[in-house]
Amino acid sequence: MAGLTKSALLSALAETTGLAKKDVVGLMDAMMELAYKEVKKSGVFVVPGLGKLVKVHRAAREGRNPATGASIHIPAKTVVKFRVAKAAKEAVL
Repeated sequence: MAGLTKSALLSALAETTGLAKKDVVGLMDAMMELAYKEVKKSGVFVVPGLGKLVKVHRAAREGRNPATGASIHIPAKTVVKFRVAKAAKEAVL
C-alpha cells in the first residue's frame, strides 16, 4: 500500500497550484496550527469537502490483555477523531 509522503504531497500541490514549494509548506503549517488551536478551543475543525477533526470524550471501560486474557480497566480520556465528509466518501467510493 503506497501513499504520498509529505514531501511528495507538497511537491504535487506546488506543481498543481503554481506556488513555490516553500509557500505551500507555509500554508500547510499554518493550516495545521489553526486546526490544532480550533480543536483545542472549540472541539471541532472543519475542512469543507474533506471532513472534520472532532474532540471526543471516551468513557472508561473494561478491556482484555490479549496475551494473558486478564481483564484490565481502561481509564476515560479525550481523543481526536477525523470524520470524513459525505462528499469525500462519494468521490472516493
